[in-house]
Amino acid sequence: MYGKYDVLVVGAGLYGATVAYCAKKSGKSCLVLEKRAHLAGNAYTEEIEGIQVHKYGPHIFHTNNAKVWEFANRFAEFNRYTNSPLANYHGEIYNLPFNMNTFNKMWGVVSPSEAMEIIERQKKDCFFENPQNLEEQALSLVGRDIYEKLIRGYTEKQWGRKCTELPPDIIRRLPVRFTYDNNYFTADYQGIPKGGYTAMVERMLDGIEVLFNEDYLQNKEKWDKFADMIVYTGPIDAYFGYCLGALEYRSLRFETEVLDMPNFQGNAVVNYTDRETPYTRIIEHKHFESGKGDKTVITREYSKEWVQGDEPYYPVGDEKNTELYKKYFTLAQKEPKTVFGGRLGEYKYLDMDAVTERALLVFRN
Repeated sequence: MYGKYDVLVVGAGLYGATVAYCAKKSGKSCLVLEKRAHLAGNAYTEEIEGIQVHKYGPHIFHTNNAKVWEFANRFAEFNRYTNSPLANYHGEIYNLPFNMNTFNKMWGVVSPSEAMEIIERQKKDCFFENPQNLEEQALSLVGRDIYEKLIRGYTEKQWGRKCTELPPDIIRRLPVRFTYDNNYFTADYQGIPKGGYTAMVERMLDGIEVLFNEDYLQNKEKWDKFADMIVYTGPIDAYFGYCLGALEYRSLRFETEVLDMPNFQGNAVVNYTDRETPYTRIIEHKHFESGKGDKTVITREYSKEWVQGDEPYYPVGDEKNTELYKKYFTLAQKEPKTVFGGRLGEYKYLDMDAVTERALLVFRN
């Protein structure tokens, strides 16, 4: 069953699948090990009631890189989905990102100059020249009304601590647009693959040997003998046995249910920005595609503290963790035939286009 491979890829997410595809196309033999029982990593989609359900949270492919877009379109036809999330604050609905529709609902203004005047006045009233925490940073960027209704509660749920205890680096910039445009991304290309991401990754890995439910780190010494080069997409600290300590993450918990109704909330994503609602958002998956059918599937998403054994989602990129990652990175550079990549291997939150671009670059190098 096993032979000598040119490349061993650890992880069948988008990064690993991109590298494996390039390896096969260039005539190299490749073996992929996947810890889970499925492909596509956190972009994994599963069909329920004829609806492609994003099992680990919504993933929208968006990019300004024409080459990355062309590459992704080799494996899937993308729909024209435009990401236009809503915010629910105690039953009040606001458009995201912050734009003229948001400002009209919040203050009744209709012109950009009116909105600018209110925001600048509020920023001046609570400006901090050197913000020491996220709250001070946000108030200095957008003022109190937007912060209190659309940032504070959601952020505190997402990170599990008060905004006054979070570093300002988390939101160095906030998207504020003085146009009536609810498109969250400004990318030239945007969409979701028809038939889901799982089918897309299956096409990428067509003809490549993939082993599921195989934890590389449990048998690392064995697997290292099977390939000349290893591409590792798991947690970098786990690779080294947490010898310098564990990097911190935020994790997620999902509650998914099928509802006997054609439409639950009228939008794919609604963020709940008050502190009292326990979940951060509700995803209604059918709105990522046609929105047709007599039933719907929704997922409530809860943010939680990460402990070993949980799925790590968001790296906590504060100063302490960044310094710890640098130490692990130094160790990684000494690994003669192993490349560390992806969100976990690089301890960095990466959009899907960035994951693809970096994987293509790594293979070329």
